[in-house]
Amino acid sequence: MEKQHNRGQDGAGIATVKLNTEPGVPFMHRLRSSAPQAIGDIFAKVRDEIDEIEKYQPEITKYPGLMKGHIRFLGELLMGHLRYATQGKNNVELCHPFVRHNTIPARNLALAGNFNLVNVDELFKFVNVEPGETHRNSDLAAMLEVLHHFLSKEDEERRNGLDVKNILQQAFSMFDGGYHVCGLIGSGDAFVMRDAHGIRPSYYYVNEDVIVAASERAAIRTAFNVGENEVLELMPGNALIVKENGEYSVEQILAPKERRACSFERIYFSRGNDEKIYKERTALGYNLSETVLKSIDNDLRNTIFSFIPNTAEIAFYGMLKGLEDYLNKIKVERIVSWGKDFDEEKLTEMVNRRIRIDKIAIKDVKMRTFITADTSRNEMVQHVYDITYGTVRPGIDTLVVIDDSIVRGTTLRESIIRMLDRLGPKRIIVVSSAPQIRYPDCYGIDMSKIGDFVAFKAAIELLKDHGKEHILQEAYGLCMELQRTNTLHAQNVVRNIYKPFTTEEISAKIAEIITPSDISAKVDVIYQSIESLHQACPNNLGDWYFTGNFPTPGGNRVVNKAFMNYMEGKNERGY
Repeated sequence: MEKQHNRGQDGAGIATVKLNTEPGVPFMHRLRSSAPQAIGDIFAKVRDEIDEIEKYQPEITKYPGLMKGHIRFLGELLMGHLRYATQGKNNVELCHPFVRHNTIPARNLALAGNFNLVNVDELFKFVNVEPGETHRNSDLAAMLEVLHHFLSKEDEERRNGLDVKNILQQAFSMFDGGYHVCGLIGSGDAFVMRDAHGIRPSYYYVNEDVIVAASERAAIRTAFNVGENEVLELMPGNALIVKENGEYSVEQILAPKERRACSFERIYFSRGNDEKIYKERTALGYNLSETVLKSIDNDLRNTIFSFIPNTAEIAFYGMLKGLEDYLNKIKVERIVSWGKDFDEEKLTEMVNRRIRIDKIAIKDVKMRTFITADTSRNEMVQHVYDITYGTVRPGIDTLVVIDDSIVRGTTLRESIIRMLDRLGPKRIIVVSSAPQIRYPDCYGIDMSKIGDFVAFKAAIELLKDHGKEHILQEAYGLCMELQRTNTLHAQNVVRNIYKPFTTEEISAKIAEIITPSDISAKVDVIYQSIESLHQACPNNLGDWYFTGNFPTPGGNRVVNKAFMNYMEGKNERGY
């Protein structure tokens, strides 16, 4: 869990199933926390139980079987989850795992995952459940009810063990979204399931002692000290099913569809110590170097390069490699052009030319503002960063800083641009290793309020500047008509809002939006192109954030609903 802490900072939870317990003895336990250090809080409570046994009944610690009976979270099936709350309040009741209890052991179910579903209302209606206020919009609650419905049905019809594959085929055929989800069943069976498009990442490792699955390959490699090829990817539409006796199989549950693995995982969300992700982020930075050079007229003498820590650091190294390749090419061309007309001093000066790099921005808080709950994000960005003074020649140097992505622009406008301007650069260029984020996501990263996106704000401002506000009303009218005919999923209407403008025009307007009125430096923004993104991340072509090309019809419904919410002044999720 600690090695995937990057995936969730707003809560954590664990669950355990004990096998072969005596009748009447609890066998499924769960513990959740939304404390500031949730992982530490949870395992401190687990440790307290152990300390109490060691203090008052030390003889029990010599017998694992007895320990299992006294320690709630000592069991054979273990589940851990980390929550991030980009939407709404950080409520411990929304932390995974969710549990459905039943007096019949095989009908007990614990569920946790990395996912979003866009058809929650339909799922609750199918199982005839009216959720409480807390869980009304919870896709995990809906998934739990549907899975429990088919689990109970399976247990009722079969008396000689559960057919977990059959349960999963019935339930997951109903889910519209992206997911990597794990379930523990009271019978001792367990499963891990991945969506048919492979939107969310899913990996597993098996040896003679353990079977483990996680959202990130590197987390498994580090925890178990194993090689890359020993950790396998769970393919789209597949489930890893583990029986009570330890036997396991990988089963095709859903027919695989076009692979649309999430590119934002590679750009930002996953840890960068996975060797494939490291290479991809390096390529993202490298691909931007030519555009950056053009923007500064190849003036490397008067340009300092840096990055916004911490997730942009790898892309920075890639951009630096591209700049160094250009500079080395220039060195060779100049030296060759001299012929024999050079001396040691002249040659030394040329050979020793370097790309100017400095660590300009410093991150004081080890938190990721993008995946922080709405209520605390704006306050947090004011205090996360600081700068290194004395690195810039005031009025002379251009400062180029690369960020992994620009979603809302809040951190740039409220914190980073203001601080960088204190150094006195004549120009600030912000480089994004991701393309412009234009559309909501509903498959796991969970960006659902379109009015928050700085690219959308820029398009709206451009429509106003060009007297084309009628496009907004036409798009809203079309959405209303689609909703009336129950076809809101048929097309992505929001594309019409971006259509009149080039990427460069939108980038220029974004630069205006993120520039505070009281700073001196000129601010520009450079974005990754869609083509370069695909070239850098060829196996993760899920790009709907940037293109609006959603992998399931539910995505179109979400983006249109999010736009309608914006037009109606509703500050709520698009699904």
